[in-house]
Amino acid sequence: MKPLGRRARDLETIRQREAGAPPASGGMMANRPFVWALVATAGVLVTLALAAALINLSSVVFSVFAAVFVTLGLDPLVRWFERRGMKRGWAILTVIILFVLVIGGMLWLVLPIVINQAAEFISSLPQLYANLQEQDWFQQLSDDSDGVLATAYATFVDVITDPATWATVGGGALNVGFAIIGGISTAFFIFILTIYFTATLDSSKAAIYTLVAASHRARVVDYAERIMQNVGRYLSGMVVLAFFNAVYSLILLTIAGVPFALVISVAAFFITLIPMIGTVLTTAFMTVIALFVSPTAALVVLIGMLIYMQVEAYILTPRVMNRAVQVPGSIVLIAALAGGTLAGLPGALVAIPVAAGILLIVKEVVVPWKARI
Repeated sequence: MKPLGRRARDLETIRQREAGAPPASGGMMANRPFVWALVATAGVLVTLALAAALINLSSVVFSVFAAVFVTLGLDPLVRWFERRGMKRGWAILTVIILFVLVIGGMLWLVLPIVINQAAEFISSLPQLYANLQEQDWFQQLSDDSDGVLATAYATFVDVITDPATWATVGGGALNVGFAIIGGISTAFFIFILTIYFTATLDSSKAAIYTLVAASHRARVVDYAERIMQNVGRYLSGMVVLAFFNAVYSLILLTIAGVPFALVISVAAFFITLIPMIGTVLTTAFMTVIALFVSPTAALVVLIGMLIYMQVEAYILTPRVMNRAVQVPGSIVLIAALAGGTLAGLPGALVAIPVAAGILLIVKEVVVPWKARI
């Protein structure tokens, strides 16, 4: 026999149904609180497990996204070969071969020289500082600053000559070695994924598009293709501009007599990939390094880079990036800072095309939808 409270609730439910009113119910939390608590706890545990798995797989996720972005950056080159009459299969094969040759050439020819120069640059820093202290302009500036520069130099010398400093560096060398090994393995994984994604880009996109409902597929495909084209044009354009900057920096530093010009220009290549502020940072970095040689060398580098910045802004960038993504300057800075904070240089690099994709969706989806409401 049912308890009285249960029968009263059943009778009340029957009367409400006959009257056309919805049954009074407090949901699972009110009717079965223990079951609700179990379901909620299970949901929290599953969410935490997924978050932990995502954190543990962060390097794999980063490698996949990096390979996707590199593939999108190579896709405009594939299309360029197609426009010249080459079939897509041969165009893809040509781009893959060029990509392998460029990476292999950098590893075989450029990387050993850069590593040797970087090691020499680090080991020669004390001597560079010593030469800087002996220059007349440095001594005059130190006298004008009441010995502040001399004190800073003495502090620097104490740090680099302290055995504890080198013991600390030696203790961290093992971690640095592991980081280098991890970076090489990640780069190799990205390299292999890039080749695979480049060869299967069209078929992969077609397979993903089949997951979209047929009623919305055409529109989704249109937006996705436009966003990916913008990403590819932006990335390829940034690499071209960074290459121009690195070559010009190498020539300028060589003319100014700045040592270790190759390793500085390679560093300038990666710094220039940072949108808007990359060239400014490169200019400041190279000017400071040239100051170790002489004020004249620093002035030559500064003037040369200021001239290049004007050429890049008014000639190179409009020609290279004329069909690439167009994002307001404030959005570029915000996106670059946010991406750099989250994922370093790769995050700053991909933040701009991601922001462009979001702006495209807002402009062509959200704004028309709000206008119809």
